Amino acid sequence: MLDIRWVRENAEAVKTAMINRNAEVDVDAVLVFDNRRREIIVEVDGLKAERNKISKSIGLMIKEGKDPEAIKAQVREMGEKIAVLDEEQREVDAQLRDALLYIPNLPANTTPVGKDESDNPVVRSWGEKVAFDFEPQMHWDLGETLQLFDLERGAKIAGSGFPLFTGRGAKLERALIQFMLDLHTEEHGYIELATPFMCNETAMTGTGQLPKFAEDMYTVSLDGLYPVPTAEVPVTNMYGNEILDQELPIKHTAYTPCFRREAGSAGKDTRGLQRVHQFDKVEMVKFTTPETSAEEHEKLTLDAERVLQKLGLHYRVIELCTGDLGFSAAKCYDIELWTAAQEKWLEVSSCSNFHDYQARRANIRYRNEDGKTTFVHTINGSGVALPRLVIALLENNQTADGSIDLPEALWPYMGGLQKLL
Repeated sequence: MLDIRWVRENAEAVKTAMINRNAEVDVDAVLVFDNRRREIIVEVDGLKAERNKISKSIGLMIKEGKDPEAIKAQVREMGEKIAVLDEEQREVDAQLRDALLYIPNLPANTTPVGKDESDNPVVRSWGEKVAFDFEPQMHWDLGETLQLFDLERGAKIAGSGFPLFTGRGAKLERALIQFMLDLHTEEHGYIELATPFMCNETAMTGTGQLPKFAEDMYTVSLDGLYPVPTAEVPVTNMYGNEILDQELPIKHTAYTPCFRREAGSAGKDTRGLQRVHQFDKVEMVKFTTPETSAEEHEKLTLDAERVLQKLGLHYRVIELCTGDLGFSAAKCYDIELWTAAQEKWLEVSSCSNFHDYQARRANIRYRNEDGKTTFVHTINGSGVALPRLVIALLENNQTADGSIDLPEALWPYMGGLQKLL
């Protein structure tokens, strides 16, 4: 969340940032809560000081044989007023925190200003589009023919959007996860974690999923738990309410299945594996100092790109403008893969720098060089997400006979298998 003091002192800048984000936020209403809270504190402090002063005179009056009942009544009246104000402050504190939780992060100074995704600049690209001398097949046809997944039976088990991978398709999923975890731990220096696949409300609030996006989350209502929408949630919140004593940056990677209700709208792009409610993903998370977060964000993005380079897949990197920026992000790059059969770009990674926005919500701090306790910066990105990666592998590596040439980087993870036949 944002620092209320910064909001108070830079209200016009916050309003401009919200306009650039296309976010409907009533900054003035937030400031009303903040002003009332500060008024109450001043009033309570004054009453307590006056009460203490008056209370000291009671003993003196008793010694002098005077009746202190009037003074005692005044002290009681002050105490009752303080109790009323304390209760009002608790209510105002809750209202202020709730209001702040709904305000998105401020875009970084380097984030381009724009209205929507059409204003997102292409930062760079790698590789070239595949050219076929035959009519390429869609991934859903390839997967069905090669018996890599069974979407109909997956829907029978859990409903539409829950894919069932079978045989070599299931092995390909496992191989890709293992390949990415090995790459990030052995070459990029991340520490692997195996996290819970469930998170509580506090954790979901810490990274910004709650309360804003409650309707997008699956819930286990009896226990108040949420199946993770991304490993970002458990990995980031493992340090919640802590002062880190390790040297920064701290770099973690983790695999989790991801569960999201908002897989698509009105049937758009829902055929095959493109938009699903459950998918596998390897995530990268960093905890950095404010001074190094911009550089570490760039490095993390390159780490995600390296996955695609080793798999030989054509991709591009998009920088999100203010109007397309995610709720908690200050700066974000999306990495998109080209799919040869569908002839379109599919996002497989979002690499975001959140500055101290998540750290404030989750209360994650460190001691800087001056020994002062301050909030860390958090960064994360998909490294990368499946099954869109599978879509690109199938569609871009298909041959005229309907088989799939596997990238050499996957051969050891597929038991030496070089083709899907």
